[in-house]
Amino acid sequence: MNTLARTHASRAARRVLLPALAVVLTAGCGAFGSGSGGDVTLRLVAADYGDSEATSTAHFWDDVVHRFEEANPGIRVQIDLQTWNDIDKRVASLIAGGHTPDLVQTGGFADQVAADRLYPATDVLSIDTQAGMIDAFARAGQVLGSQYGIPFVASTRVFFYNRTIFEKAGIDGPPTTWDELRHDAELIRSKVPGVTPYALPLGPEEAQAESMIWTMGGGGALADNAGNYTVDSPQNQATFAWLRTNLVARHLTYADPAATDRKTAFNDFAAGKVAMLNGHPGLISKATAARIDYGTAAVPRRDASVKPASFGVADWIMAFKANGHRSEIKKFLGFLYRTDNQLAFDEQYNLLPVTQDTRAEMTGSGRHKDLTEFLNALPTANFYPYGDPSWDKVSGLVKQQIGGAVKNDGTGALTALQAAAAAEAGRSR
Repeated sequence: MNTLARTHASRAARRVLLPALAVVLTAGCGAFGSGSGGDVTLRLVAADYGDSEATSTAHFWDDVVHRFEEANPGIRVQIDLQTWNDIDKRVASLIAGGHTPDLVQTGGFADQVAADRLYPATDVLSIDTQAGMIDAFARAGQVLGSQYGIPFVASTRVFFYNRTIFEKAGIDGPPTTWDELRHDAELIRSKVPGVTPYALPLGPEEAQAESMIWTMGGGGALADNAGNYTVDSPQNQATFAWLRTNLVARHLTYADPAATDRKTAFNDFAAGKVAMLNGHPGLISKATAARIDYGTAAVPRRDASVKPASFGVADWIMAFKANGHRSEIKKFLGFLYRTDNQLAFDEQYNLLPVTQDTRAEMTGSGRHKDLTEFLNALPTANFYPYGDPSWDKVSGLVKQQIGGAVKNDGTGALTALQAAAAAEAGRSR
């Protein structure tokens, strides 16, 4: 699955929780079993966003479940907490063994929709809860016009720049177009030796995200609104030609972007070795800890003719039909999506909200000024084709191959990737 958890700087640590800790957390939240008496027991498999017992998501779920059960004495909720490495295998094992959970909170949903296991969101969300979702995220949870994926937490990407380096290069503010970015990069190269002007991480860690950002900025996308892959569209070909000739060939970025991961780019920015890059909220704490005087802005576009858009990532909740607990699921989700609960989770893990009220609270409270650009980007967010069951495999192809499009001989890379993506889509349908 493509998970929001995998987009944050501390996610590497979160994926390697000690096995003993994982067992403790699962047991602490209640292993799956039968309910007592006439109670209905909802079973939720959830991913752990923490990197230790102290920061484990178990504490959030324990609090939410305790308060929900007090208000709804006929419903029990058991949480099976898993690491990101294990959650998909755990869910598959439960389903295969005839113990399908009622709810799963993880990084995707398309495969479960294809297997016809899920309730539509309209069946398990109240009208108020549905209306409270940020529209862009609700739409991203759709498959063939019906919403099945229920967004849980979000992230967006914005442009980061090093103010100290900009000042040394005589640059007043962040670029808004690609030509301005190239011009600023050339100034930095000539006036601030030893600094990479722009970090272009197209290595296998997360090339699909950087590619998505650049294709949107060029008026393209990796897939169209109907879910068809458009990797080699004329707009994308022009975008990667621009990168190849204006950044790579001019030595304004890494020598081999295809071998450079996001982690390297973030570390270099925090070390003062990179002047500009695209980043998610996790880079804020990294840059702050390193005492980097940074600024954020909207991601530059090719030019003013390209409609402003932002790149969004989400993790999801799915509601399963197998146990027939639709009304109980609806009650629990109504409670879970209350602003106080959403705000508690988002603030604990420095994530972004998926509901309008929570976004309004985070925007207006004054406590999250460092997230202003990220919060502003939420309503116009564009997403991976989450609803396509082939995306997980196509994403892997993008990670491995799209970096080749900025090499000297990379003119055919997008065409080859398009063919591979189309073939994968054909196999999944």
